[in-house]
Amino acid sequence: MTENDLSTYQRLQSDLSDLIQNAPKGTKLPSEPKLAEELGVSRATLREAMRTFESQGLLKRQQGLGTFIVGPTQLIESGLEVLESIETQAEKAGLQVTMGDFQVSHLEANEKIAAKLNLTQGDPILDIRRVILTQDAPVAYLVDILPENILDPQDLDQQFSGSVLDLLINTGKPALSLSKTEISAINAPVDVAKALNVQRGDTMLLLNALLFNEEGKPIDYSHSYFLPGYFRLHIIRKIGGVSS
Repeated sequence: MTENDLSTYQRLQSDLSDLIQNAPKGTKLPSEPKLAEELGVSRATLREAMRTFESQGLLKRQQGLGTFIVGPTQLIESGLEVLESIETQAEKAGLQVTMGDFQVSHLEANEKIAAKLNLTQGDPILDIRRVILTQDAPVAYLVDILPENILDPQDLDQQFSGSVLDLLINTGKPALSLSKTEISAINAPVDVAKALNVQRGDTMLLLNALLFNEEGKPIDYSHSYFLPGYFRLHIIRKIGGVSS
């Protein structure tokens, strides 16, 4: 795909995600030619994008009948003004999430990570990766990179359910202050696509965040990859120049 093709594909997946989220379960989609025309893409591009949502269990194609919306039964919807874990967001929505594949690696900080976490290159770090599931379907892939002295390995063995944020809050050490987050739509990297059972290059939402303690020191550099069909994130913004 060319850069322009990828942009079109990202827009298409976003449009399909909105369609799935806003239509009642069981809704039949228009025929492929009609839907492709409505969305301004070729049938081949539409078919490729729809395969992704079929693999996620959000669409179901029935031979001779058409394609139907079958999920998600619930969305994880959250504002971005307050930092909360997926578990907390899901609990508010009445949705249960669980942790799937989980991997912890003891590594040495490379130049980029050292700069992000205010470390010296070669310092020991923890790299924590896991898949988050809802209704046994993978919906998010989370990566947290921390200085090795931030977490007790026993906490990961005994208390960890998938959220590094919740674990830090529950242990109370270190005391946290704020998070700086960058939000972007990306094409799924190979390892993330494999973990979430989607195609390489599929569009997903990425949140890159730095978490700071009360002293202003960065203590966690995280990457959160979300499948768009299961999440709706928003932010409430004040109007500049308008007095309250």
